[in-house]
Amino acid sequence: MFLRSFAALVRVVVASLLVTLTGIGTGSAFADKYAAIVIDADTQDVLHARNADEPRYPASLTKVMTLYMLFDALKSGELSLNDQLTVSRYAASQAPSNLRLKPNSTITVKQAINALITKSANDVAVVVAERLGRTERRFAQLMTVKAQSLGMTNTHFVNASGLPDTRQISTARDLAILAEAMLRDHADYYHYFADLTFTWGGRTYKNHNNLLGTVDGVDGIKTGYTRASGFNLMASAERDGHRVIAVMLGGSTAKARDSHVEALMEAAFNSFALPVDPNDPTLRTRVAFAELETPRNMDDAAVPMLNGKPITEILAKESPGVALAALMATPSAQGDVDGDDDGADVLPATLTSATASPAVLEVNEVTPAPVAEPAPSLQAPVLTEQPALTPDEYLRRQMNR
Repeated sequence: MFLRSFAALVRVVVASLLVTLTGIGTGSAFADKYAAIVIDADTQDVLHARNADEPRYPASLTKVMTLYMLFDALKSGELSLNDQLTVSRYAASQAPSNLRLKPNSTITVKQAINALITKSANDVAVVVAERLGRTERRFAQLMTVKAQSLGMTNTHFVNASGLPDTRQISTARDLAILAEAMLRDHADYYHYFADLTFTWGGRTYKNHNNLLGTVDGVDGIKTGYTRASGFNLMASAERDGHRVIAVMLGGSTAKARDSHVEALMEAAFNSFALPVDPNDPTLRTRVAFAELETPRNMDDAAVPMLNGKPITEILAKESPGVALAALMATPSAQGDVDGDDDGADVLPATLTSATASPAVLEVNEVTPAPVAEPAPSLQAPVLTEQPALTPDEYLRRQMNR
């Protein structure tokens, strides 16, 4: 009797899991993976934040930390831009996006920088990791230590590329801290993030950051994508003496992500143009962002949910563990790309623009580990309610004072 009841429970849970994973049914049972934060890089004030301290998968935004470590090595004299980095068999085996490097071949440090930023090459990330940390695993530990020292207290790295691993998590706030550290500590190398193209092996690759050259003032820094993370973007722009950093995680498409980050930045710069209310200094910021809602229909989320609980938690409680874990196993991802790795991000000889389409990746979708309390820096203002003012109404009110 118990076995029949248990078997019935298994069928119900697995059926519910399949509905959740495939999206069958009238409503989505996925947790939201959207998160965003916008900061004034000059004052460190948080202008806007949504889910900024929730654990998320960074995907290829991981490579910004890899580059930070590489720039540290250049700054200290451990490496020079012309040094040759040797490709190991393990590095050459990395999944796309990659340069298809051959074992025992070499790549210069400068080429590695361009490949990480523009092509988001996973094989190059491992080449750098092995040069600086001897092994990728040890390098990831060094990345985590560095992240903690920067104030990224909710971040944990296990690889240098951002390839899917449920242990590799961060938050929008932590990634904004990283962007700020990059601008502050490695301003001499930040210009590489503005490079629009990179040529390797007879191919010219287009930078996946589509805001470069299209949104006023944007000069970096990095995109990322896996199925678990959604489309991520860390961007920075400078206008009229103000610098803004925006991080968005969990976009449903590259186009939706780009559009939303552009809107976040425009709201930030618009807030600077509004006069300060002496009775409520943060009101102009709330007004500028008031009409900017969290994107809807953000696609499938990173954590399958059932009746408000992670499916993994339910299965763990209702079964001995091993049998049901096997039933719910899903394929692991084979890459971390912002575009189709079969040449969609390769520019033709005329260097005309090409639009990369996302590769469809399968991901081992489980709940990220819980994280510590957020760092004390970059705290968002408390928004008790949206102001009942438009920017124009706010401006008129301030002019009439």
